[in-house]
Amino acid sequence: MKAVILAGGYGKRLRPLTESIPKSLIQIAGKAIIEWQISWLSRHGIKEFVVLIGYLGEKVKERLGDGSKLGVKVEYSVEVVPLGTGGALMNAYEYLKDEDEFMMINGDIITNLDVTKMFDVPREFVGAIALVPLPSPYGIVIFDETNKIKGFIEKPTIKDYWINAGIYLLRKEVFDYLPSKGDIERTAFPKLAEEGKLKAIRYFDVLWKSIDSHKDLEEADALLREMKQL
Repeated sequence: MKAVILAGGYGKRLRPLTESIPKSLIQIAGKAIIEWQISWLSRHGIKEFVVLIGYLGEKVKERLGDGSKLGVKVEYSVEVVPLGTGGALMNAYEYLKDEDEFMMINGDIITNLDVTKMFDVPREFVGAIALVPLPSPYGIVIFDETNKIKGFIEKPTIKDYWINAGIYLLRKEVFDYLPSKGDIERTAFPKLAEEGKLKAIRYFDVLWKSIDSHKDLEEADALLREMKQL
């Protein structure tokens, strides 16, 4: 099975870091985000990758090469102009046309969830989306019926609500739903959901971190150094 990594964005919220390197090459705990991702997926048996590059994409090519130094095979699909996540995937059709199914990963997440849990999705579904509990950005206060404060919980997960983890299993039929330009989250996914062709795969108690800000970088760096590896 191949995995597609979306690595073509500008990473505007991480400037000035992303003025000279693409977001996927930002270092966390001594390794680029995309290298963490490839190592994680490789441990789950995925050895072939299609990296969707755009902004400063040549630097990704220089860093990863053909993937051999990481023990995998890497190919590249290039966006000449920004196409959105759906358009970028459609642009990579030539690399995926012979695949019955493949993984797609947002290029700004760090996680240790077990992607093999997504491999057994019934054929009636065109895709599956990994979900994780909503992480609160704030600590919460615990109090009793008399309003006496009993304690504090630092940034809990809110287990009644689930968010898109940015990890997908997609089947070749998804290309019938993709735009030439636009985001898959706003085009193909709503249509597939309306037709009942998207499966939710829920993950409990996993490491998952989206790298959207400098604070996220600091927190992810501390987490990975503490864990030593994903």
